[in-house]
Amino acid sequence: MQIQTSNFWTDIITNRILIASFFSWGGAQCIKIFSGLLRKERFNFKWIMVTGGMPSAHSASVSSLAASTGMVNGFGSVIFAVTAVFSLIIMFDAQGLRRMAGLQAEALNRLIEDIYSNTGMQQQHLREVLGHTPVEVLMGAILGIFIAIIVVTF
Repeated sequence: MQIQTSNFWTDIITNRILIASFFSWGGAQCIKIFSGLLRKERFNFKWIMVTGGMPSAHSASVSSLAASTGMVNGFGSVIFAVTAVFSLIIMFDAQGLRRMAGLQAEALNRLIEDIYSNTGMQQQHLREVLGHTPVEVLMGAILGIFIAIIVVTF
């Protein structure tokens, strides 16, 4: 079987579903960076790839994926159903399981501090902000759908 590569890159860079999803992720991350600049009055490179925070980039990208897939292929299509269910699972995980892991890390950090405070030894802290609140997930989903509408219709 011969794979046609002549239009591969053109197809990728003109795929409105991919564009909407990547712009949604990037837009959410830019909002986090901008709000970090306002809060901390300095730039931190970690903010580019950090998980957690407002809005959820995971939710923005997968809701944009589902919405743009529905707009391009129809909301009654099988591919929309697959992306919608996939998106709901990702969003549930972002505010459920990953958030609980962050709360566990917070408790472990307090325990480590208690243990090592008497010895004077330094221990690396676990990252505590792993997941999202339901509001962060909702705002990410709204952002993703909004960007999908803009990218697909224009």
